[in-house]
Amino acid sequence: MLKIPEVTVVIPVYNDRKSLETAIPRSLDVLSGITSSYELIIAEDGSNDGSAEYVREFSKQNPRLKLLHSDERQGRGRALERAFMEAKGEIVCYYDVDLATDLVYLNDLIGMVRRGCVVATGSRLMKNSNTIRRGDREIASRGYNFLVRMFLGSSVYDHQCGFKAFSRDKIMVLMPEIKAYHWFWDTEVLIRAQKIGWKVCELPVRWQQGEGTTVKLRDVISMGMDILRLWWQLNVEKD
Repeated sequence: MLKIPEVTVVIPVYNDRKSLETAIPRSLDVLSGITSSYELIIAEDGSNDGSAEYVREFSKQNPRLKLLHSDERQGRGRALERAFMEAKGEIVCYYDVDLATDLVYLNDLIGMVRRGCVVATGSRLMKNSNTIRRGDREIASRGYNFLVRMFLGSSVYDHQCGFKAFSRDKIMVLMPEIKAYHWFWDTEVLIRAQKIGWKVCELPVRWQQGEGTTVKLRDVISMGMDILRLWWQLNVEKD
């Protein structure tokens, strides 16, 4: 019988069957070098490409791997929240299934929470970051993060990097306040954590854009509207 793990890693998945073939064994290998007490949860969000079946079959070989399946797509944020509720680890982390952020930084990310950070996040925009992506996405990312910092008063450089770790006890307290259910979820968590006064730590990482992205134009527009919505909630609707 496995003991309660120190670390839970969550990988959100939507029609990522091919990427899982690399992400699962690589994650298990890296985690085993960081701690002997861990679990890996695949938060599969309504996929129809065989992702769930692949994870289910792989989990027969390794009891540390768990599938959390949803029949219908909930959105990335909701999938993560559901997985965090199921997580047993004192530290919960998540990263993108394409492993765009080099997992060599996972030990440092977890170490930040071990040393007292409530939230630790990778950054593609800090001075020592190494980012490889198309120019249009670089411009969009810098513009988005500038707006978040300007309107929402954030001190974080990169809000959307899919490479984060949390103290589970603390982040579960924050979950009921989070209204975003898809891509803006990452940003809202960071903003609300800073507003509470929690220690948020940022880590420069090496990040390389994958072959594809599930972020659509409508998602970008929606995230812009979400910045204004959150500003309104924090500055106008606050008690």
